[in-house]
Amino acid sequence: MRLEGKTAIVTGAASGFGAGIAHRFAQEGAQVMYADINEEAARAVAEEYGGLGQRVDVGDGESVAHMFDKATELMGEIDILVNNAGVTHLPTPLDEVSEEDFDRVFQVNCKSVYYTSRALVPQMKKRGSGTILNIASTAGVSPRPNLNWYNASKGWMNTATRTMAVELAPFGIRVNALNPVAGETPLLASFLGEDTPEMREKFLSTIPLGRFSTPEDLANAALYLCSDEASMVTGVCMEVDGGRCI
Repeated sequence: MRLEGKTAIVTGAASGFGAGIAHRFAQEGAQVMYADINEEAARAVAEEYGGLGQRVDVGDGESVAHMFDKATELMGEIDILVNNAGVTHLPTPLDEVSEEDFDRVFQVNCKSVYYTSRALVPQMKKRGSGTILNIASTAGVSPRPNLNWYNASKGWMNTATRTMAVELAPFGIRVNALNPVAGETPLLASFLGEDTPEMREKFLSTIPLGRFSTPEDLANAALYLCSDEASMVTGVCMEVDGGRCI
């Protein structure tokens, strides 16, 4: 019960890493809002795991503000925010990615953090405490060809994490990030281009521990960074990648 009495919002919580993190937080005693653009799925997962389901489009400032208003109404002040929602473009040469895909990647992966910070940080500053966890990617640490602009958006996330951490530390707010390697999530096929045994084998050959990451892997790391056990940890961009970035 390491999060007993805490309140948390996890975006992109209807599936994949987000669902795993939100579920673990609930198991550890937190009251959790499962936020996702797929409202039906968010409510179903929240009901299954025990929590609140909420629709949010993290790339829309009004939608994000509404989510925080609803969370505060139902749960009170928010202790933990996990910026997990994200998208990618298909593997494509950088000069062939459409402007629409580029804009979508940066709207969801980057501007969303601006929106959630604008909505939540004033509350945390006033209280003098809070924890924010950003889900980045090994793509932002060790970029690979053809996921170019997705790589850049996740590199942005790591830099944003550090600058948020140093600015918000005097207010008692900790900010960290996780850099997972690709896992068994809905985005896997997009990373691979096509989800075939051959493509999986090729990708796995680049991971020294020889397997994809799982929602449980991310949930364990997220639980530590968002718990009081990590009270002296801020500005860390932790790789959960089986050694891929070595």
